[in-house]
Amino acid sequence: MTRSAFVLCLTGLMVPALARAPETTLTIKVTNLKGEPVDRAAVIVRFISGHSVVKLGKAQSTQYELRTDQEGVAKFPPIPRGKIRVQVIDKRYQTYGDVIDVTDEQKTIDVKLNPPQSQYSAHE
Repeated sequence: MTRSAFVLCLTGLMVPALARAPETTLTIKVTNLKGEPVDRAAVIVRFISGHSVVKLGKAQSTQYELRTDQEGVAKFPPIPRGKIRVQVIDKRYQTYGDVIDVTDEQKTIDVKLNPPQSQYSAHE
């Protein structure tokens, strides 16, 4: 067997070992307490576990940041399964944050944002 044929055989044997980890298609739907969609809200997803920061010598993204569309929906590219921290920020509402374990092939997370709290002052 020639050297190049040996390398090809070895490479062929290693492909299953380098197969991609299971992924999830993640959708986050953001509404207010009245059920109305919240558009242009910042949606941040940070990986906590189940995600390698370095894969084959290349740095992998450890978070995604998107904005919701007019229907209040943010669709993420396929992400590795595991624990994620979801944060939704919009200046018109209270900030939302939660840690979620993603184990399904497709996951839709419904987020309801609360109105801002009234300000308290010692001068009133």
